Amino acid sequence: MKKFFTQGRLATLIVLSVLIIDQVIKICVKTQMHLHESIHITDWFYILFTENNGMAFGMEVLPKFFLTIFRIAAVIVIAGYLYKITSRKEKMKTGYVACLSFILAGAIGNIIDCVFYGEIFSASTRAEVATWVPVGQGYADWLHGKVVDMFYFPIIDTHWPDWLPIWGGEHFIFFSPIFNFADAAISCGMIALLIFYGHYLGGDNKNVKSNS
Repeated sequence: MKKFFTQGRLATLIVLSVLIIDQVIKICVKTQMHLHESIHITDWFYILFTENNGMAFGMEVLPKFFLTIFRIAAVIVIAGYLYKITSRKEKMKTGYVACLSFILAGAIGNIIDCVFYGEIFSASTRAEVATWVPVGQGYADWLHGKVVDMFYFPIIDTHWPDWLPIWGGEHFIFFSPIFNFADAAISCGMIALLIFYGHYLGGDNKNVKSNS
């Protein structure tokens, strides 16, 4: 009798769980907060609503359209590879599959924003909270939507000592990026992949095989 909780089903569960959590958080923030509105949780944790055109943590590398296409292509490659390694009889380590699943889920989560949000939401501004609108009446065209970010962790918020050359007296915040749940899934998946399976990424997967 085949076991029910296969690696393929684990990957599906991870992807769906991350997507649901990510989109619920984003939609709640998008439809209930003004742009740049901040909710103080603790001195080192804020819900700060921002939007960006770029990649994880607000970085901007490519024009919006090409960035979205690149994301979609990357997701197709990762999904295809994940399907391949979970479908064959000789399985990979479950942790390796989980890492790839988190990365895939995070990438899809941000793609949803880019592809759909511009078409189904009105613009978020400092004066108005976004609302659902009929498809085609949103703030941007297909593939041009903005990614919703909200988690801000200014763990250390201080000023450099005055005696320090160049930066003396300047404001310093340790960990200033604002990110979302999808970004966190990508980052955690990548970090775990590099720490535990980094030496397998050169193409030699024979040692990544499951012992079960």
